[in-house]
Amino acid sequence: MRLGSTDDLRALRRELAARPGPKRRLWVCGGPGCLASGAQEVFRAVEEACRAQGLGGASGLRADLSGCLGLCERGPLAEVEPEGWLYGGLRPEDAGELVSETLIGGRFVERLAADPGCREKDSSPFYLPQKRHVMARFGRARPGSLEDYLATGGYGALELALSELGPEETFRRVERSGLRGRGGGGFPAGRKWRALKESGGGTRYLIANGDEGDPGAFMNRALMEGDPLSVIEGMTLGAYALGAGRGFIYVRHEYPLSVERLRAAAAAAEGAGLLGADILGRGFDFRLAIVEGGGAFVCGESTALTASIEGREGQPRVKYVRTTEAGLWERPTLLQNVESWANVPQIVANGPEWFRRTGSEANPGTKVFSLVGKVRRTGLVEVPLGTTVGALVNGAGGGVPRGRSFKAVQSGGPSGGCLPESALDLPLDFDALAEAGAMMGSGGLIVMDDLSCLVDTARYFTGFLCEESCGKCAPCREGLPALRDVLTDLTEGRGRPGDSAFLESQARLLAATALCGLGKSAANPVLSTLRHFREEYMEHEEGYCRAGRCRGMYLPEVDGDLCRACGACQKACPASAIEGERKEKRRVLPERCETCGACLAACPFEAVKARRPKKGAPDARRA
Repeated sequence: MRLGSTDDLRALRRELAARPGPKRRLWVCGGPGCLASGAQEVFRAVEEACRAQGLGGASGLRADLSGCLGLCERGPLAEVEPEGWLYGGLRPEDAGELVSETLIGGRFVERLAADPGCREKDSSPFYLPQKRHVMARFGRARPGSLEDYLATGGYGALELALSELGPEETFRRVERSGLRGRGGGGFPAGRKWRALKESGGGTRYLIANGDEGDPGAFMNRALMEGDPLSVIEGMTLGAYALGAGRGFIYVRHEYPLSVERLRAAAAAAEGAGLLGADILGRGFDFRLAIVEGGGAFVCGESTALTASIEGREGQPRVKYVRTTEAGLWERPTLLQNVESWANVPQIVANGPEWFRRTGSEANPGTKVFSLVGKVRRTGLVEVPLGTTVGALVNGAGGGVPRGRSFKAVQSGGPSGGCLPESALDLPLDFDALAEAGAMMGSGGLIVMDDLSCLVDTARYFTGFLCEESCGKCAPCREGLPALRDVLTDLTEGRGRPGDSAFLESQARLLAATALCGLGKSAANPVLSTLRHFREEYMEHEEGYCRAGRCRGMYLPEVDGDLCRACGACQKACPASAIEGERKEKRRVLPERCETCGACLAACPFEAVKARRPKKGAPDARRA
C-alpha cells in the first residue's frame, strides 16, 4: 500500500495501533549475541512446535524473532508478552515445553529462568538501571517490519514534521535537544546540522555511520538489525529539515545481516511512499542507499568513510575543510552515527524538553553500551547519560566473577582508555570520560579483573591500531610500530629502564601530530594505562608481571592461608607443576612451571599468586 498523504499515514498508524495484539507472544531474541549462541535454531524449533500444536492467527498465540533483548550472557533468550517473563540458556529441545507450558498454558518454566530468582525481565538487576529509548522496540516489534514499526509509533515524527512543524521547527527541535553524537567524542549534533544548513544551496548528502569496528562493541549492529526503520526515519527527518536529497548508510563489511535488514526496511518504506520520490505527496524527495564498508577500521573516520563511499581507498584527509562544507563528491555532507540518527524521531515527536529530561544538562538522553569482559552479566544496556560506571559494572553487570577482584574498565574501543577502580564513581558522559583519559566512543565497555595485565592490554590495542592504520601520515606509520615494539618487549621480558618514559613521550608526540582522529586517539591506550597503572610499567621494566599474564615474568605460588585444598589449580595445570594429595594444600614446582597462567585463572579463592621471580630463576627474563 502506497501512502499518498500525511492523512493516509495518520489513518494507517491509528488503525494498526488499534488492532488487538496476540493474547500471548513469545519473542525469541534475534540479537547478535543470541544468534551466535543458536537463537535461530531455537526459533525454528519453536515454530515447528507451534505448528505441531496447531497454533495460528486465530489462536491469539504466536512466536516471533525480536531485536536484541540485552542479557547476552544467558543467551539464547526469550521474552513472553504480556507477562514480561524472561527465559535464558534456551536449546532447541526446550521448544515443546515453551509452547505447551508458557504459550498455551500461561505457566512460567522455572528451570529456564534467564536470571535465577527473577521471573520478570524488569525485576532483574541487569535491567533495573536501564531506560530504553533507542532500544524500546526490541521485544515489541519484528525487526524491519513496517507494520510493527507503525503500530508502535513509528513515522509519527515524520507525520508531525510534514503536517505541522515544517523544516525549520524540525531542525530547531534537534538543535534545542542538546543531542551529542553517539559515535565518538560527542560533538553537538545541532552544530553539525546548522553548519550544513548554512552551507549554501545545491546538492547535500546525509550519511549514517554504521562502521562499528571496536573489539567487543556491537551496539550499532544490534540497532541496525533490530530496528532499522528508526535509523531510516531519522535520516528522512534530517533530509527534510536540511534540504538533502540523498543519503547513505555505511555498514561494516562484517555485518551482512545488518545490510540485509536495512535494505529490506528501506524497500518497504519506499514502497509505502515514506522514502524515495514525492514522500507522502509533499514534493519532498529523499533516496537512500545501503553501502557495505571497506573492511578497514580507519573507514570509520569521516573523511576516510566518504572516500570509501566514492569508491576510492579509505584514507583520511587533512580537515582544514569540514565535511559539512565539502564531503561526498566535494558537496556539503552531514555524517552521524546510526544511534544518533535513531534518536531523531523521538526528539521530533516528543520535543527537545522531553529528551533533556533524561541524562544531564550537558549530556542529555540515553546511551547504548555493550558491557563485556570479566563481568558476571554481559550484554547490551541502554542507560541515561551520567549513570556511573559502577552502576553498570556492579549493578547491571553483577560485578566481576566470584574469586576475582575488579581492576579496570576500558571505554571507547581501541582508541579509548583504561580506567582504575576509582573510576567506578565516574559518570558515563562525554566530558567526564575525556577528562579521565578515556572516551565514550561508540559505547564499548570492557571490564578487566586482577588477572589482566594493563601493559599487555596497551600492547594489544596498539597492535590492533597499528594493523588498521592506513599509514598515510608519518606519525601513525612510524610512531605506532615504535610503541608496539617497546610494549612487546615489555611483555616478553626484554624491558629496559626508561621504556615507560619513552612510551609516554612518543605517545604524546603521536597524539599531537597525527593526521586524523584514529592517529590522534591511538595514543590513548598507552597514555591512560601509564596515567593510572604506571607501577605495572615499572615492574615490567624489571621483568615482573603482577597479573601473571606475561609468560616468564612471574612465578606462581600458593598462599597456604587462602588455599582450600580444592585441587582446581592442579587440575588446570598442563605441565604437572603443582603437587599435593586430596585434602592437602597444593604446592608449585618452579622447575616444571611454564607460567601459562592456568592455575591463577582456575583458583576460585585467589590463593595462587603471581610472585616476583627471583634473580636467576628459569625463564624469569627472556633473552
